[in-house]
This record gives sequence, C-alpha cells and structure tokens, in this order.
Amino acid sequence: MAEQPVDKKSTFKKLGARHKARRRAVDLLFEAEARDVDAADLLAERSELATQDQTVAPLHAYTRTLVEGVADDLDRVDGTIESYLKDWELSRLPAVDRAILRIAVWELFHANDVPPVVAVDEAVELAKELSTDDSPGFVNGVLGQVVLVAPQVRAAAAATRAPRPESQA
Repeated sequence: MAEQPVDKKSTFKKLGARHKARRRAVDLLFEAEARDVDAADLLAERSELATQDQTVAPLHAYTRTLVEGVADDLDRVDGTIESYLKDWELSRLPAVDRAILRIAVWELFHANDVPPVVAVDEAVELAKELSTDDSPGFVNGVLGQVVLVAPQVRAAAAATRAPRPESQA
C-alpha cells in the first residue's frame, strides 16, 4: 500500500507557535471561567509557577497578550459576541466556544499583525480540535459577522490612540 502524502500546510499550521499560543490562551480562559477567577490573575499565577518550577514550560508571549487583552476588554468582547448570537445567550454556549470566540474577537479588534482571515481560520481550527462537531460552523458564522465591523473598531481605536496636535492639547 502506498504512503499517503503528508499535508505539510495543515501540519505546519497546527504546530505553529502562534497556534499553540492561542490554544494555551483558550485553556487559560476556560480554566479561569471554570474556577471563577480573573483570567489575568490566573495568567500571573501560571507565569510565577513557570519561573519557580523548571519542569513547567513558560508561557508564550502571545498567550500572555491574548489572555491580558481579553481580560482587559472582556465587556466589549462579550457584548460584541452577544450582539451576533441568533436565539442564543453567551452564557448558554459551551465554555470552550466562549473562550475561542473571545480570543478571535479580541484579535479581530486589536491584533493589527493578524489578518482577519487568519484570526477566523485559527478560531475555526481550535473549535475543530477542542469542541463539538457543530462548533466550527457556529464559530465561523459568528466571526463572519464580526469581521465586517472589525475595520471600523480598529479605526476608532487608532483614532483614540493618535496623539493630538499641539494646538489642540
């Protein structure tokens, strides 16, 4: 029997550093919600553990960026997700789907170095790996709507961060 060709693109994507960082961020957000603790506090706890115990792998910088970003902007991220749920409430979604959607929405709104198509694709891949059979399509549907407003959200955020001219200061 002939060997099946290896899909290098698929294998690389699943083993990429950012993919692993996103997956770890999903784990941390999921755990924080399950334990009813602040995600940023859990992140700090895990970072401290990694510095004290050499057997614990340190957290990837992008994992930190994602968890801190979601924690800092949780109300807006959740409000955005809720506004695109049809006949559903955020609290009724599987917890892993909430974590995946939160990361993707945060990336769509704030991660200027991540193309929107990548943020959506990564979220769908994580849903395939971690959630139910229906989750990838559901996640894709919600994010397909969020991606339409993301450029306006990014532009508004950039406008509020832009320094004002001296004459207006």
